[in-house]
Amino acid sequence: MFKKILIANRGEIACRVIKTARKMGIKTVAVYSDADKDALHVEMADEAVNIGPPPSAHSYLSIDRIVQACRDTGAEAVHPGYGFLSEREAFAEALAKIGVVFIGPNLKAISAMGDKIESKKLAQAAKVSTVPGFIGEIRDAAHARAIAKEIGYPVMVKASAGGGGKGLRIVHEEKDLVQAIESSKHEAKASFGDDRLFIEKFVTEPRHIEIQVMGDKHGNVLYLNERECSIQRRHQKVIEEAPSPFLDATTRKAMGEQAVALAKAVGYDSAGTVEFIVDKERKFYFLEMNTRLQVEHPVTELTTGLDLVELMLRSAAGEKLALKQGDVKIDGWAVETRIYAEDPYRGFLPSTGRLVRYAPPAEGTHGDITVRNDTGVYEGGEISIYYDPMIAKLCTHASARLAAIDAMATALDQFHIEGIANNIGFLSAIMHNARFREGRLTTAFIAEEFPDGFHGRALDETLTRRFTAAAVAAKLARTARASSISGTLNGAHHGGTEFQVTLGESPIDVDDAYFHDGRFRAHIDGVAYEARIDWEPGETTMYISEGSERSAVQIERLQGGYRLSHGGAQVIATARSRVAASLAALMPKKAPPDTSRLLMCPMPGLVVSVNVAEGQDVKSGETLAVVEAMKMENVLVAERDGIIKKVNVKKGDSLALDEVILEFA
Repeated sequence: MFKKILIANRGEIACRVIKTARKMGIKTVAVYSDADKDALHVEMADEAVNIGPPPSAHSYLSIDRIVQACRDTGAEAVHPGYGFLSEREAFAEALAKIGVVFIGPNLKAISAMGDKIESKKLAQAAKVSTVPGFIGEIRDAAHARAIAKEIGYPVMVKASAGGGGKGLRIVHEEKDLVQAIESSKHEAKASFGDDRLFIEKFVTEPRHIEIQVMGDKHGNVLYLNERECSIQRRHQKVIEEAPSPFLDATTRKAMGEQAVALAKAVGYDSAGTVEFIVDKERKFYFLEMNTRLQVEHPVTELTTGLDLVELMLRSAAGEKLALKQGDVKIDGWAVETRIYAEDPYRGFLPSTGRLVRYAPPAEGTHGDITVRNDTGVYEGGEISIYYDPMIAKLCTHASARLAAIDAMATALDQFHIEGIANNIGFLSAIMHNARFREGRLTTAFIAEEFPDGFHGRALDETLTRRFTAAAVAAKLARTARASSISGTLNGAHHGGTEFQVTLGESPIDVDDAYFHDGRFRAHIDGVAYEARIDWEPGETTMYISEGSERSAVQIERLQGGYRLSHGGAQVIATARSRVAASLAALMPKKAPPDTSRLLMCPMPGLVVSVNVAEGQDVKSGETLAVVEAMKMENVLVAERDGIIKKVNVKKGDSLALDEVILEFA
């Protein structure tokens, strides 16, 4: 076994590899860019080497610098994680030249399966079912139009290299094809250094289900069951689970055996994933093979009891797999949610900045429930504009699917982040979504369930009463604390006051409210309510027990009230005496400034292009500018017809949130 390995990656996956290496007694070397000098993976590793400036092309994608780091530290092997150089044949070749082991598949497998175009040709030769399409590289826009016309819309434009939704666009009409090609090329070049594209048919009502395979250098390959990855946004996986609620044992076996046959065809000898599109009749089609560890590997680990990083290390060191196919079981159910630095209330635009508060739920196993949180951040750390916006991967495991989903809903409610926008509320809303809970999933789930974007889960009677109780309890707790200060005229005050609570705009009458020693009672709109409430002023999470049900409500103090979040719902709540409420209703409301004639930057980012000029007439739907943030290109289009009065930026400019890009006449 290796004595020292280098991890050619960053963030949560670098931290994840370090944990297993520590368990196995292996020393670790981290690499980092200037932007990551204070990152968690740098602190966790035994050694750390700076490999250049923040842009990944000059640091994490620099083969020469990482090879030199191996020489300088004496690392015997390199784990590439996922993304960056993990599927780059040239990287594995460069390591081999200096006698360093690549902790991943052999060069033949990387070459054959790491390239989506070549892997489809190989899959066809191996008689694996593939999606209809043009198995080859797009030469130019005219070639792409001809292919798309022959296949029939909708089609997918896809990068031949890489993964993670980068360089992938679904095109429904010919007029959108050229822009899709340009954006896919730019993203693929920036993320993988390879801008080759191909086109295939988009299967309607598809599920994205993948098979985890594991091979060794002695010809053994196993499949470690499947993962359901259909919950996606912009072709980026958001929620994964294992097993799939859709597959039966027969389909699972057939998919697993095809995946193994494909892996054996190239002598596959590490962890890898064979991705399939599965239609509503359980017909499956090979999509691509990722010759690396997947982001969502924890759900496989939780349901099989295997450590995939350890298996990769042992395979790379030449050891035989210590288990047979019959030893691979499915134990319970696991769910993973990807927590991103993005604002679901603003169209999921990226968010950057400092993590002022970062308090994840406690990890560990309690009874039937296991909670796991893979992360590469810490409180006080920075979320950079240069890299993927993932903050953490939160996982739960239980004996059954709904138990794992309920455990995830609870864990998300307990996850507290301040300083940057995040998608926790959105993830929580999905956990409560009836269609998700029933397992009726496709890759269009998010688009279909949230067609007008995410605006928070709607308040039902239970949520309304719970939020009302939280606002009144917080008001009473703060009042009691203030009145208990020595020298005040009034003694401690625990309740008896009549309140008017507003959740957003809705007024709710509360009478006979009382809160002391954790006991809360009141009449909410005339209905008696009682609960145990665990909270002290200043705490970020309030725990409300209604009978046997215990809920976590995130609470943030605002001027005049609180921001309350729970179960995917978020409200601004105020609790005032009836007199104060009647006076507040008379206060004038300040109108927001008119920004209807401005195109404002929706996120911090870099201007890729400005597609219009001053004085130009533009039509609704026309591209105005393209802004890149966190490795993704965002196309900004005109919402209506108009004339460009002024352009304030140029290509290459770095923009802040809400900075004005252009003005309309």
